[in-house]
Amino acid sequence: MQMRKRRTIKAAVQAQFQSPLHNLHQKLKAQGREPSWQALFDARRRTQHTIEVLEGNLPRDLPQDVSVIFSGSLGRGEFTNGSDMDWSLLLDGSADPQHFRLAADIRTWVEAKAAKEVGKEGTFGGMVVSHDLIHLIGGDEDSNKNFTRRMLILLETVPLGPRVAFDRTFKNILHRYLNEDASFWRGTSRHGHHIPHFLMNDVTRFWRTMAVDFAYKLRNRGAKGAAIRNLKLRMSRKLLYVAGLLGCYRCHLDFVDDKDAFVGERRNETLARIESFFALPPTDLIASVLLNFDHLSESAEVLFNSYDRFLAVLSDDEKRERLEKLSESDSASDEVYQNTRQASRDFRDALVRIFFDNSEIGTLTRLYGVF
Repeated sequence: MQMRKRRTIKAAVQAQFQSPLHNLHQKLKAQGREPSWQALFDARRRTQHTIEVLEGNLPRDLPQDVSVIFSGSLGRGEFTNGSDMDWSLLLDGSADPQHFRLAADIRTWVEAKAAKEVGKEGTFGGMVVSHDLIHLIGGDEDSNKNFTRRMLILLETVPLGPRVAFDRTFKNILHRYLNEDASFWRGTSRHGHHIPHFLMNDVTRFWRTMAVDFAYKLRNRGAKGAAIRNLKLRMSRKLLYVAGLLGCYRCHLDFVDDKDAFVGERRNETLARIESFFALPPTDLIASVLLNFDHLSESAEVLFNSYDRFLAVLSDDEKRERLEKLSESDSASDEVYQNTRQASRDFRDALVRIFFDNSEIGTLTRLYGVF
């Protein structure tokens, strides 16, 4: 068992050097550019090490109808020393009174490893039922917590231990969005684009929800942590939105020369292909699209260079602690905050160039991403 686990971890570490992000890095270097993404790759290595430690301490008798899942920086492959461990016990089976005890044991185990507690809002740190995530999309019963958990499963979640429950839930959420979207399968009447409007609308709603939640937390928590939350909104939260949008675009771009993929017996093949790229970490999902647009190489370099600068600050214990304690009123004169804020502006400007470029990405943005 232990030897098999070591082989699994080794394969995961090796896979990061065959990832779309790594391939994009190599492509830019071959073009004579100098992409500086050391913090990104360091965070990936730290993520894999943390997963190895956590999996080594998981209970050995976890049932197959549950998955221990982690969101946040661990789910994005961007774990740093000061990162949260946003965990949940995902239930995808019959109700069992033992689930409560199992969640309590996992809470104790995670808290012993985590640098800080999970958020006070209660989105993480307990049991989550797959039924609500799959069936309660929209309407009064789709609470902020349920909506957030669902989108994070699609965009930034990694399971530890048995993953049957997670894989099944992930697949069923994605299939609900796609199978109930008739226009996605038939294509738009005028342009023939296969855009998953149902899913893309929720991706956009998620970004707006994160922005509104920032204001909510500012009011309820006061100035505490406001500076670093602002930077995260501008960078890692926005990264999720970008990955979600480009994932929706890729639903069309991957099949633009193969319209038959959307009909008849090939529907399952199409769904499986879409599952495979939504399962990527956000940085890889973004890189997988940019790899196909040579003329966007400069913007891709700036995009990830600026994100690397952001991660380098979070990886620096002294700078991170400084930002966590920094009040909103003092941020205007703080060098660390202002330098990181400039990185967020470079990140934004690169995104504007990418999304409004005169390529297929720009066309899709103007037609579906704005109105």
